[in-house]
Amino acid sequence: GPQLNAQLEGWLSQVQSTKRPARAIIAPHAGYTYCGSCAAHAYKQVDPNITRKVFILGPSHHVPLSRCALSSVDIYRTPLYDLRIDQKIYGELWKTGMFERMSLQTDEDEHSIEMHLPYTAKAMESHKDEFTIIPVLVGALSESKEQEFGKLFSKYLADPSNLFVVSSDFCHWGQRFRYSYYDESQGEIYRSIEHLDKMGMSIIEQLDPVSFSNYLKKYHNTICGRHPIGVLLNAISELQKNGMNMSFSFLNYAQSSQCRNWQDSSVSYAAGALMVH
Repeated sequence: GPQLNAQLEGWLSQVQSTKRPARAIIAPHAGYTYCGSCAAHAYKQVDPNITRKVFILGPSHHVPLSRCALSSVDIYRTPLYDLRIDQKIYGELWKTGMFERMSLQTDEDEHSIEMHLPYTAKAMESHKDEFTIIPVLVGALSESKEQEFGKLFSKYLADPSNLFVVSSDFCHWGQRFRYSYYDESQGEIYRSIEHLDKMGMSIIEQLDPVSFSNYLKKYHNTICGRHPIGVLLNAISELQKNGMNMSFSFLNYAQSSQCRNWQDSSVSYAAGALMVH
């Protein structure tokens, strides 16, 4: 606990809060050694004074899931303190008939939500007894399902006391990920990867779910949280239709290592924040 707390404090202390209060953040979910400092750029934008519910949308890495799933437990433990799952909101979500239940095994195996729990606890520690979390495991949704879930979550996104944490790494490059897109005009492989990721990031900043889907179809970039991102973008466009003015900015980009040849591999990380104006 104390060691983790010191690490998180260290990373957060090196970052500016320029996009506070964020209504949603996109942040990575790898081991903190790889992406802890990147994730800090997103979590620094969270305002614990107004946030009362934290929705955490993570992709499913272990089980095939065509919808979204909710946890079967009441409390998630972290080395900092316990986080309570909001059973009232869970009740509202169950009523829609759009969700399934994750088994305890799936819940424990899945790191995409888990890696955000200590950071959420840290960002919210000044109000630690005053907020709840709503973890949602997002399956391999079709575009129309991303739209449906986006519509459903949009009413929660509209509320300033809610924060959405969208869990995603960016390009997984190399033979072990069966993905080796390389645009030689960009120079070294890692430059090509960065160019590819930043193309996707700028499409996300345009807040256009259709363009993002088209980008994924064209380049097949291995962004593991593409479905949670798709749900967020659809929720945003639902609110924009109703006249809400929002902007998204990426604040940091990093790679686990710099690929220079075909034997190398890397995972990319990006952190960004959504603001409502």
